[in-house]
Amino acid sequence: MTERRGTAAGDEGVPDAGGAVVSLGDGWESDDGGGRRPEDDAGRGVVIAFGHTMKTLRMREGLDRDTFGRAIGYSAATVASYEQGRRIPSCRTIDKSDEVFHAAGLLSVWKDEVERAQYPVFFQGMAALEKEAIELLSYDALVVKGLLQTEEYMRALLAMRRPPLDPETIELRVAARLARQDIFDRRPAPLLSFVMDESVLRHRYGGRGILRGQLEHLLLIGQKRNVEIQVMPTDCEDNAGVNGPFTVVTRKDGKKFVYAEAEGTSTLQTDPERTTLAAARYGIIRSQALSPRESLTFIEGLLGSL
Repeated sequence: MTERRGTAAGDEGVPDAGGAVVSLGDGWESDDGGGRRPEDDAGRGVVIAFGHTMKTLRMREGLDRDTFGRAIGYSAATVASYEQGRRIPSCRTIDKSDEVFHAAGLLSVWKDEVERAQYPVFFQGMAALEKEAIELLSYDALVVKGLLQTEEYMRALLAMRRPPLDPETIELRVAARLARQDIFDRRPAPLLSFVMDESVLRHRYGGRGILRGQLEHLLLIGQKRNVEIQVMPTDCEDNAGVNGPFTVVTRKDGKKFVYAEAEGTSTLQTDPERTTLAAARYGIIRSQALSPRESLTFIEGLLGSL
């Protein structure tokens, strides 16, 4: 039985052992949901408070933004973005800043809260799972999955939201998606499989140039030994994914989760029967799609036609 509950602002959204969790949200991957939710305001509050703390510590040390920026490897403009809550630094940057400020952990203690603040509350559980995944299987039929998106493609999708997102929210969401892509360079490397409908690769979101860059990026990612990218042709007569996009994540302890979005809501299933069936369904989808080698050749053909 599916348990239906919300997530508190401080909850990471990781489901308990009792069953599935259904969290309501605004469509993180597909970008087809509503406008900014209250939880986004809460996350922004954390980021702004962190920025104020960073600025206070910098001024206490008598450092201007340019000097501090050089010490952590960023420009004064980037430092300003951190302090004003418009960008979120990586955990490594936070630790480096703490060291420069001789803050003895006063800044580093913010790391977990700042990392969670990058995401809407409903997506925090999935973001945490991605960090622990040993296998991730994803089927998409609307847009290229966030883990595979270029920055330009992300911005094009976010600019299409109605009602429009404000610039600060767009910057936070772009930074969050780019941070999630660390999964490709993690060691030990997780096994990553992506199947997407051909229509996803033909939509010229943002224009021909942005699509060209996105297709080139897919070709590069598809060369990684732990990544398989497959295309489901539109002329395929059988497709076990007709119920819509979903992602199956296997954690280090072997537990499986199924994440899905539809009409501005998201679900994170933990029921063993549902997760097993979802994984089996994904296996059928993979068998129906073009092989990874055929898919990369297909993408090359699309790229050449632009």
